[in-house]
Amino acid sequence: MLRYLGVVTSGGDAPGMNAAIRAVVRLAYSRGFRVLGYMRGWEGLITDTSRQLTPRSVG
Repeated sequence: MLRYLGVVTSGGDAPGMNAAIRAVVRLAYSRGFRVLGYMRGWEGLITDTSRQLTPRSVG
């Protein structure tokens, strides 16, 4: 069974955001989740504009 986790931010830059997203993705993958990152904050969630985030893609 695939489990997904979605990541949505405010849509702008913020200090520490990259590190926080990287930590979420790494932990989620270690627990068997796939992670989707929604582009442009809430707009991406509404328009279903996402990309899969992997430990490799987030560094």
